[in-house]
Amino acid sequence: MKVSATFDGGLRRYSGVGDGGQSESQPAVFEVANGGTVQNVIIGTPAGDGIHCLGTCTLRNVWWEDVGEDAATFKGTSATQTMTIDGGGARHANDKVFQHNGPGTMVIRNFQVADFGKLYRSCGNCSSQYRRTVVIQNVTVTAPGKTIAGINSNYGDTATLSGVTIVGDANKKISICDRYEGNAAGDEPVKLGTGADGTYCHYSPSDLTYR
Repeated sequence: MKVSATFDGGLRRYSGVGDGGQSESQPAVFEVANGGTVQNVIIGTPAGDGIHCLGTCTLRNVWWEDVGEDAATFKGTSATQTMTIDGGGARHANDKVFQHNGPGTMVIRNFQVADFGKLYRSCGNCSSQYRRTVVIQNVTVTAPGKTIAGINSNYGDTATLSGVTIVGDANKKISICDRYEGNAAGDEPVKLGTGADGTYCHYSPSDLTYR
């Protein structure tokens, strides 16, 4: 479904594309044009490649019952574009929940995620690479999970996190912010480090609550 203005799903369920696997070639359930909004939607299974945003967009109160390849992918080409995810939640993501392929800023706030690989990933090996920014505010993360944010420090990416509640991870196995050396050659990116460093990964212990 192509969305150019505001689509309100009335909390109905949408699904039926793809095979539920990890293939990058699966179609999206929604393709959102620059300036578009999708709200009050439940994405069931199979969910394909979720939602594609082609520029500035808003996903408000969207729920993914079973993430396929990715829940949503931020595309576009403008350094000033912003993708805002406000409310909602996702579960059962083998790998990434939100994939950031284009430039600009992604804001994830008032969101919850459970049983996931990475909540956010700045594309590590896209053929076109950019500096990307992510802001993660007031999210609840429930184990099992691997990483909240993954960024490419060699392109100047930044991640700023606040109000993060982590549930069921007493041993603190979930990484808060991982730094990679991204590339444009399609190679597997190299992990450079993890944790707050004041330059690329911005948060303090007071921004995290474990329960």
